[in-house]
Amino acid sequence: MRWRCWRDAFSVSNMRLLLAGAAMMATGGCINVTAPDKPIVINLNISITQEVVYRLDNKAKTLIQQNPGIF
Repeated sequence: MRWRCWRDAFSVSNMRLLLAGAAMMATGGCINVTAPDKPIVINLNISITQEVVYRLDNKAKTLIQQNPGIF
């Protein structure tokens, strides 16, 4: 990897990697990553409600009241 400037070599992300590597070398530890035995289950309880608001014109309202079997 080639850096444009010496500051790029010592950026925050590179310093974190360097410190993590140094800590692992100092402790002599090893990191093992294994998959879980059971599948990961995510329960999402989502409630979706919808509210419908409507208004009727006075003429339409009286027309519906006069002819209840129209709909």
